Amino acid sequence: MNDTLREEIDAMKAEHRRLDEEIVSLSSEPLYDQLEIARLKRRKLQLKDQIQLLIDRSTPDIIA
Repeated sequence: MNDTLREEIDAMKAEHRRLDEEIVSLSSEPLYDQLEIARLKRRKLQLKDQIQLLIDRSTPDIIA
């Protein structure tokens, strides 16, 4: 995996963690915005899928 791809994946993982922290923070408030939390969770899932796609593309196919 090249350095540029690794940096991109690391940045996406950092954003994924930031979104997780924001979701936890918003959920702990007494009156939280359910739509905002749903939007953040959707974005977090999209990031997870993108990260996995990049990792899968960078892994060579090995015929066993």
